Amino acid sequence: MTTVLSVAAELYPIIKTGGLADVTGALPAALAAEGVMIRSLLPGYPAALAALTAATPVLDLPDLAGGPARLLAGTAAGLAVLVLDAPHLYARPGNPYLGPDGRDWPDNPIRFAALSQVAALLGRGAVPTLRPDVIHAHDWQAGLVPALLHYHGGPRPGTVMTVHNLAFPGKAPSAMLADLFLPPHAFAIDGVEFFGAISLLKAGLQFADRITTVSPTYAAEIQTQDHGMGFDGLLRRRAADLSGILNGIDTTVWNPATDPLLATRYSTPEGRTPNKAALQRELGLAEDPAMPLFAVVSRLTDQKGIDILLACLPALPGQLALLGTGERDLEAAFRAARSPHVAPMIGYDEGHAHRIQAGADILLVPSRFEPCGLTQLYALRYGAVPLVARVGGLADTVIDANPAALAAGVATGFQFAPLTPETLAAALRQAAARYAEPATWRRLQTNGMAADVSWRAPARAYAALYRSLA
Repeated sequence: MTTVLSVAAELYPIIKTGGLADVTGALPAALAAEGVMIRSLLPGYPAALAALTAATPVLDLPDLAGGPARLLAGTAAGLAVLVLDAPHLYARPGNPYLGPDGRDWPDNPIRFAALSQVAALLGRGAVPTLRPDVIHAHDWQAGLVPALLHYHGGPRPGTVMTVHNLAFPGKAPSAMLADLFLPPHAFAIDGVEFFGAISLLKAGLQFADRITTVSPTYAAEIQTQDHGMGFDGLLRRRAADLSGILNGIDTTVWNPATDPLLATRYSTPEGRTPNKAALQRELGLAEDPAMPLFAVVSRLTDQKGIDILLACLPALPGQLALLGTGERDLEAAFRAARSPHVAPMIGYDEGHAHRIQAGADILLVPSRFEPCGLTQLYALRYGAVPLVARVGGLADTVIDANPAALAAGVATGFQFAPLTPETLAAALRQAAARYAEPATWRRLQTNGMAADVSWRAPARAYAALYRSLA
């Protein structure tokens, strides 16, 4: 059996702010079927320590980034986990990255460098029984792991760096080099230097044995100047080591036939009808089955194209349910846009997310860029027809309802490009027109619900990658 240490800042259902947690939480079970045993290393947030059962101290760290720490092994939510108990770094309430003022904790680079340092120690055999064959680092928070293994030498496991979103480089001032456990010569163009600062993400991209991202189209996009976020040259140079493995979803958590969070469970498009009515009642919208119900479940940011959607609201050909948090000006704008046809819910609640997927007719994802996206995969599974921008993983997972795809009976949703108010408005009108054609609409829903959005195929790809390194 291949053993893998997964290093990430989030792990569903223990701690979640976005899709990263869903991926890291679902991979262990999916890969067990492929003969891969994953143990997840997680910061010792209060929620992580509270979830830990059968905890056993396995490594004592008297001075880790300015304070004592210890590594605990145990289980949490059925997952094999290692939790880094370092109160001076992680014993903070709420969001794992933000303080009460809504800003990043100023010591975030050190907090996650400490996590990476412990991963590197495990990779070098600090706890012989826990030494992995491969370390899988996720996003900038774990980006230092491959670099620390490189700079400190000696035998080491294979390393994989997965980019879930290249837009977050994990920057730190150059003066922080020693605080991040890095030697002076690491601050170089072929090291961790990034436009005069340190980038924890670049550390992973530079030194990991293999780089993956979460869709084939995004893997190609990030090698271009338009989407490379300043890393495109490095990624082109490492193109032979870069691949896109499309995300899946946990089809046991997201299953409309068994979902305990729904008003009515169902397995066919026709079975969704009571959920739409229940959602409309819950949101204070008119129960009009002839009117399409559009929905958004998203971070409210410019990356997600939420500002473009806002500009289209006056011409929206139906109702809108929105769930999310994000930039305060966008939150305020949607609160102000509340009307008999627009129902914003500023915040996040897992139950609301499930009920929206089960009750909405059309799920909107108008992103400027999207590495993979999970919300459109949930929509396919639940029979909400996705309407998406033609970028990244959205382009890879939704088959556009163009005339050829409709004639062939394979379409699952709508794509549009480029992202402008005019093109989005046209796509909204197109979706509303198809909604008025019951037979066409049922075919789109049926195709989506039949699509394989599970982790089966991605798990095989990850398992093959791990074995090539182990």
